[in-house]
Amino acid sequence: MTLETRTVEAKGIRISWQEDGIEVGRAFVYIMHNDLHQQPFALMEDVYINEAFRGQGLGSELVRQVIKLAQDANCYKLIATSRESRPKVHALYQRLGFTKHGVEFRINL
Repeated sequence: MTLETRTVEAKGIRISWQEDGIEVGRAFVYIMHNDLHQQPFALMEDVYINEAFRGQGLGSELVRQVIKLAQDANCYKLIATSRESRPKVHALYQRLGFTKHGVEFRINL
């Protein structure tokens, strides 16, 4: 038995809201492929809105832009992760069409 490794390409996109030269929000989306599907999938990561700008709909619009990027890339799914301690974030994701699916496991390195 041999263990083989191969490099697969992924595309990372960083989007952000700017006002007067200050970043007020950001998100990352990574477009990747696996062997199960011909279409790629996307992972949304590090969604953040500056506290002074929260409650204005910027987070919702930022996530909508990530969804659009994933759709434009012909992704079959978009994954969003969030800590258990963030129920407001979970409610936002659900309002935007995400459903709770599975469990995330993690190891800090």
